[in-house]
Amino acid sequence: MTGRKAPLLLRLLKPESLRYQLLSRSLFVLAGLLLLIGTLQYVLMKDFIYNNRAEALEAQIQAMPRQWHSDYKPGYPKKSPYNGDETPNAATSSQPPEPSVENPSTQQNGQPPSSDPARSPDPNGQPSQENPSNMPNFTQPGLSLAYVSNTGERTVMTTSSETWTPELSQAEYMKILKDLKKHREVSYQLLSNSEGAQQLVVFRLAGPPDSPDGLIQAGNDTDLLQTVLASQLAIFAGLSILALAGGLSLYLPLLRKTLAPLSRIVKAVQRTDAINLTERLPISQGQQEIDLLSEAFNGMLGRLESSFETERQTTERMRRFVADASHELRTPLTSIHGFLEVLLRGAASNPEQLHRALTSMKLESTRINKLVEDLLLLAKLDQAPELVKVDTSLDKLIHELEPQLHILGGQRKVLIETANEISGRYNPDQLKQVVLNLFLNAVQHTDAQQGKITLKLAKAGAKAVISVTDNGAGIKPEHLPHLFERFYRSEFSRTRLSGGAGLGLSITQSIVEAHGGTIEAASIIGEGSTFTVKLPLEDV
Repeated sequence: MTGRKAPLLLRLLKPESLRYQLLSRSLFVLAGLLLLIGTLQYVLMKDFIYNNRAEALEAQIQAMPRQWHSDYKPGYPKKSPYNGDETPNAATSSQPPEPSVENPSTQQNGQPPSSDPARSPDPNGQPSQENPSNMPNFTQPGLSLAYVSNTGERTVMTTSSETWTPELSQAEYMKILKDLKKHREVSYQLLSNSEGAQQLVVFRLAGPPDSPDGLIQAGNDTDLLQTVLASQLAIFAGLSILALAGGLSLYLPLLRKTLAPLSRIVKAVQRTDAINLTERLPISQGQQEIDLLSEAFNGMLGRLESSFETERQTTERMRRFVADASHELRTPLTSIHGFLEVLLRGAASNPEQLHRALTSMKLESTRINKLVEDLLLLAKLDQAPELVKVDTSLDKLIHELEPQLHILGGQRKVLIETANEISGRYNPDQLKQVVLNLFLNAVQHTDAQQGKITLKLAKAGAKAVISVTDNGAGIKPEHLPHLFERFYRSEFSRTRLSGGAGLGLSITQSIVEAHGGTIEAASIIGEGSTFTVKLPLEDV
């Protein structure tokens, strides 16, 4: 055995190996089927051989002349149809000649008389009841014959001393005789003696068909039949062992080839880690189960890759969020710290410097307070709380905000266009914050004197559409996908005078999505931008 085949064989022989389990179970099933087939073959062949032998015995009894067994009735001797000094009449001329009592020097077969004491006269000079001297010799090896009268008395017809004749009880003989007279089928019987010898025995009526006077019992040793069955069974066992060995030699390479796709999956899994999630398995390998496993494995890899990518993006956003929050908080805190140092150096005694410092500190603390409130609001929205919704008329909600919007717009031109009777189930306070955030975003990006802001409310199918349009400088295309990210600001919005913390649009998007809506941004450089909110009119 080569060094390469040895590990393979060791892996194959491991009880926990799939190859071992498939191989052992397949061989077990095959051995069970062969055993079942062998058992059925033995039973059917045994029945077939014994039935054939029984039919042969019955045919042998039927071929015997009726006078042969009729003269074995108890109370014999009777006058034989043939004697040395008589001539056969017409009624008996068709029967073969029988040996004569007066001329015992010849037998039917032309052989000298046997010296068997069973065939010699008894001391009183009468022929033996076991073998009348005028009857033929029944010396076929293994064959036993007996005559049973209507009263159940048995007379042995066998002439061979080496053959034993089975004997039943008188009640059993009478039952068989009764069944045969009623034309009932009587099956053969297997009878054994005390020495273990066994004979197959059949029964047939003796005498004329219309008035039978007894039974003929014929038996034959089963040694030869059992020898035939044993040889057939040995041949089948040998062929079964060869079939198992051949199946093993053929099944091993087929099993290895069948499980090759599974081995490829195992190797692919071993190569998979957090870095390598792009590899995929072929899904057409010719085996339905393996293809389904490959599809499931590829789906798992896809989900893992998506999860890792989402986690990476989340981690990156969190890192950027922490950095931006730290920056936003650091700026006002630094300003407050600076003003405090100025006051400690003596500026507190100068009313003008004191007022300017306190005013700046108030603005910075307000900014910190607003930033903290926005962060808390985003944290609440991230937890997907249950919104308290009521029936809300959007056109009335915007009209309630109209005075405040004009104040926030200052010198800018503010246009408000609303359709009537647009209602749904919303949280009115949060929707007011959405409108205010979008309006303030437009205020920050338009000129204080020449700016123009348009707020529209319309209905489009099953959705309410709120849009805020300004005529500001516009937003570059590369910034549009990131507008709703937290702390993201374009170049213009990063200025201290007009820029906020970069949380307004993120809060707006979270509120809109909590209501089952969407928000989009469109912009043209030099012409302005439009933010569109679509809210479902039905409750979600």
